[in-house]
Amino acid sequence: MLTKKFLLEEKDIPTAWYNIVADMENKPLPPLNPATKQPLNPEDLYPVFAKALIAQELNRTDPWIEIPDEIREMYRIWRPTPLVRAYGFEKALDTPAHIYFKNESVSPVGSHKLNSAIAQAYFCKKEGITNITTETGAGQWGAAMSYAAKAFGLELAVYMVKISYEQKPYRRSIMQTFGAQVIASPSMSTKAGRKILTEQPQYMGSLGTAISEAIELALQTPNCRYVLGSVLNHVVLHQTVIGLEAEKQMAMAGEYPDVVVACFGGGSNFGGIAFPFLRHNFTEGKDVRVIAAEPSSCPKLTRGVFQYDFGDEAGYTPFLPMYTLGHTFAPPHIHAGGLRYHGAGTIISQLNKDGLIEAVDIKQLDAFKAAVLFAQAESIIPAPESSHAIAAVIREAEKAKEEGVQKTILFNLSGHGLIDLASYDSYFAGDLLNYELTEEDLAKSIDPLEKIL
Repeated sequence: MLTKKFLLEEKDIPTAWYNIVADMENKPLPPLNPATKQPLNPEDLYPVFAKALIAQELNRTDPWIEIPDEIREMYRIWRPTPLVRAYGFEKALDTPAHIYFKNESVSPVGSHKLNSAIAQAYFCKKEGITNITTETGAGQWGAAMSYAAKAFGLELAVYMVKISYEQKPYRRSIMQTFGAQVIASPSMSTKAGRKILTEQPQYMGSLGTAISEAIELALQTPNCRYVLGSVLNHVVLHQTVIGLEAEKQMAMAGEYPDVVVACFGGGSNFGGIAFPFLRHNFTEGKDVRVIAAEPSSCPKLTRGVFQYDFGDEAGYTPFLPMYTLGHTFAPPHIHAGGLRYHGAGTIISQLNKDGLIEAVDIKQLDAFKAAVLFAQAESIIPAPESSHAIAAVIREAEKAKEEGVQKTILFNLSGHGLIDLASYDSYFAGDLLNYELTEEDLAKSIDPLEKIL
């Protein structure tokens, strides 16, 4: 298999995260207190998040946020990650496009999620917090947070979406190995979970449900805070180490991307690779196309509405201005569990509303077909989530071939699929389906939203 890696040294690990909000002409609308409908104050969030993370979340003026030395020291375990020229994939596609991928699967837990997990655990520990709670969809975030919590001596409870709890037992095993308590969500351990199970005893969960349960437990537990794996501004901020490294590596390759692609659930890996390149669009007049690849079964950017909505199912979070399918949306049981979230982060929602990014929806079977082709060409089995990005890359590569133009495509390989092989078994057995959402399906969760905008 023909590949070429572009490797940085430890000294090249970024010293600051990039805060894109500072450079946005149209900044995201503020989160609202659901009781008063007024913009949030930092104090409103003190019971839920560490104060340093709240400051990052609400920072709209500083383009660069310094990375503490202790976090950079932890990053050294696996960063900088490789940038790879995918010659084998290019050959398989018979395309004139040059395809590069940032390989975030080399982290100790196999995905990009550790970039933010380490940061959030550090700031919680520094504040004297002893216990943390979180949710996880496919288990990538839960695995990363379990690793980070153990590294900083924190006790962690993870609410794992029930369908993934059953589909992906080895992710659960990783979390338990690092000492986390893992609870299938919805559960009987919280008021939110009991309410949902009483109304829908067979409900297999959603990220919105798991978030509700994790926040409720955090509010009820002494010296405890909640940590989140995607969506919020500070999470995407931490992930910008991906794109900042990729900038240097593309320069080493002597190229600059025409297109940047990433899969999209809540926005962490997408913003992580895309925002540093969008910075040059904003400040230097570059014209990079940025594409978010979301599942057609959970299409908030392509079929959702821009509206204030809760980030969780029970309504514990602030109102967030975002593209949403409605916080009660029950996503189909696709294997890309990390993409089964009803809303998009506020930054990405504003960028999408302003036409500064693009979004495409990918069917489940197309994602797995793309994953198999990529694995055969590049010797890496991608996570089902990352496979959505790969399917979008194939579309762009085929366009380049049809148009007879050479374009440079960069995408984020956000994680490997070695713990997702059961989903590949289902694909090869012909047991997976494409899920088609009707307008009636979407209206059930969108129409009841309180119309604030």
